[in-house]
Amino acid sequence: EAAWFPRDLVAGLVLTTMLVPVGIAYAVASGLPGITGLYATIFPLLAYAIFAPSRVLVLGPDSSLAAVILAVVLPLSAGDPGRAIAIASLMAIVSGLVCILIGLLKIGFVTELLSKPIRYGYMNGIALIVLISQLPKMFGVSIQSDGPLRDVLQFGGAVMDGKTNWVELAIGAGTLVTILALKRFKRVPGILIAVVGATLVVGIFGLDSSAGVKVLGPLPQGLPAFSVPWIGLADLGQVVIGGFAVAMVAFADTSVLSRTYAAKTRTHVDPNQEMVGLGAANLAAGLFQGFAISSSSSRTPVAEAAGAKTQVTGVVGAIAVAVLLLVAPNLLSNLPSSALAPVVIA
Repeated sequence: EAAWFPRDLVAGLVLTTMLVPVGIAYAVASGLPGITGLYATIFPLLAYAIFAPSRVLVLGPDSSLAAVILAVVLPLSAGDPGRAIAIASLMAIVSGLVCILIGLLKIGFVTELLSKPIRYGYMNGIALIVLISQLPKMFGVSIQSDGPLRDVLQFGGAVMDGKTNWVELAIGAGTLVTILALKRFKRVPGILIAVVGATLVVGIFGLDSSAGVKVLGPLPQGLPAFSVPWIGLADLGQVVIGGFAVAMVAFADTSVLSRTYAAKTRTHVDPNQEMVGLGAANLAAGLFQGFAISSSSSRTPVAEAAGAKTQVTGVVGAIAVAVLLLVAPNLLSNLPSSALAPVVIA
């Protein structure tokens, strides 16, 4: 309805304050350049608005997928950012095709078979893995990731050896405390306030050069071109398996969240059409240098609390992020890595 547009417009602008820092944070957590998190925000939101049945669901980079993407990207990319993007984009395309197939075959009902203990156990396991992966960044410690248990031992050893960057830890701890303290106020953009505060502190005091604080650096200006990623046949099998794994996680997460909000708003959402929408969003991410995405249990409530009524909210958010990349890509150049880790942890 036309009467809803003003509310959707405001909700979209509010949502943007969360889309930017969270998108960058999840990209870095997935072993990818921060800019890909914004690419994986813009195009999936536009695609989802066209194909999806849910009025309020917000899609984008998500913590539940970060560990799966990182597990594939890290060993196969060998430190090459370009190859990492190609691998992650191809995983998104595989994930998109799988989700669309699920929707067309009308087997979206299988999410009903996932019991609560399985979902809770899985999500808590993912949360623990993500927490372990982010702690070294928050402490300013460099480790070679070899799996959660080895990472804990390496991290503990580095801290005991006095390798902590105390300035980065202070920034990370301050950011985390600010986010958690403001979380109770639904209409206050706590993540934005915390991240902007950390960025200003680093920029004003020049902590990147004086204290060795790692920062995001300038983002490429403009939007990515349409491209079909390719990595060669040698690693294709692992990427396809990773894409299937990502699809299953996104499939479960999105179905559960979609059902929750459908019940809350007393509307019917076709689970098969939901999978087609999710698949289209992942295809859009993969074809524009992004990575696999899912529904967001943190950004959807923000949009709803801000008054979102339709998918126009997501479209406004996508356009606002695109404008940022076109007009002011250097705005976040002083954003410290130790402030991104708390965003993912929180």
